[in-house]
Amino acid sequence: QVQLVESGGGLVQAGGSLRLSCAASESIFSMNSMGWYRQAPGKQRELVATISSGGRTYIKDSVKGRFTISRDNAKNTVYLQMNSLKSEDTAVYSCAANHVGGREYWGQGTQVTVSS
Repeated sequence: QVQLVESGGGLVQAGGSLRLSCAASESIFSMNSMGWYRQAPGKQRELVATISSGGRTYIKDSVKGRFTISRDNAKNTVYLQMNSLKSEDTAVYSCAANHVGGREYWGQGTQVTVSS
């Protein structure tokens, strides 16, 4: 059972920055990929960014140029750096991991609120 622990959410003014962290309980190389999703009130959950075990990244078009996904292999941690935040970025952000064993794991989610 892989545990994912997110941190770094909070309240920030529009134009500000936050960095979300997702710490895994085992090596991130045991994951085919890890990523960040978000769900705003009344909306469906959407994929924001992913990073594969080989380091390939995907960033959702609407946040390209503002968000960056990265990882620290030694810390088994994936980060989502969010800059130039907008009110529409307000959501619960959740970390997910696709394990090589075939299971998908989720963190508990962290709230990001951007005030305008």
